Amino acid sequence: MHTTTVDPNHIPVRQALDEEVARAELYGVLATLYYAPPDDALLARLRAAVTEAPVAGAFLEEPWRALVARAREASADAIRDEYEALFIGVGRPAVHLYASHYLSGFLNDKPLAALRDDLARLGLARSETMPETEDHIAYLCEVMRYLIAGDDAEVCNLTQQQAFFARHLHPWVPALCDAIEREPQARFYAALAGLTRAFIAVEAQAFDML
Repeated sequence: MHTTTVDPNHIPVRQALDEEVARAELYGVLATLYYAPPDDALLARLRAAVTEAPVAGAFLEEPWRALVARAREASADAIRDEYEALFIGVGRPAVHLYASHYLSGFLNDKPLAALRDDLARLGLARSETMPETEDHIAYLCEVMRYLIAGDDAEVCNLTQQQAFFARHLHPWVPALCDAIEREPQARFYAALAGLTRAFIAVEAQAFDML
């Protein structure tokens, strides 16, 4: 079975000519930044990222620019503190990063079981090094990255991407973005939520056109 892992080295190549590569890389960025606060090296790469889209007026240009701006104005420690305040906290986190919470109101509930069934059909398994359950937003984004960029054509194709996205991301990620943006301490992650919302909208529209 394949094992999906969160790779901390995904930063979008803005000059990429291949749209599929760009999609995979952006899913990788989201996975990385939701899984843990960026370290100094990753933050430096984010601060140096190009903010102009290859095509003027591209839908994701402004939310990407906002995220880079937040990265440039904040220290790694400040972003780490924000991550911990939002997603870890003492006892109950301010914002949950798990699909089950939004789909059923409970953690480790039926949506997680359904997800595990679908992952098994795709030949995927959670890495033993990852303590979070598979319905964590970072894990789901990493699965999408694999379905786009993987080498197994029977699994990594548009049909599988569309089905996985429709069932396990689109129904709840906008609510996650709302929850993050409501938190007064959210700055860097409010910008990340804005980028996430825009990207999910672009993906949904593209899949609807298939």
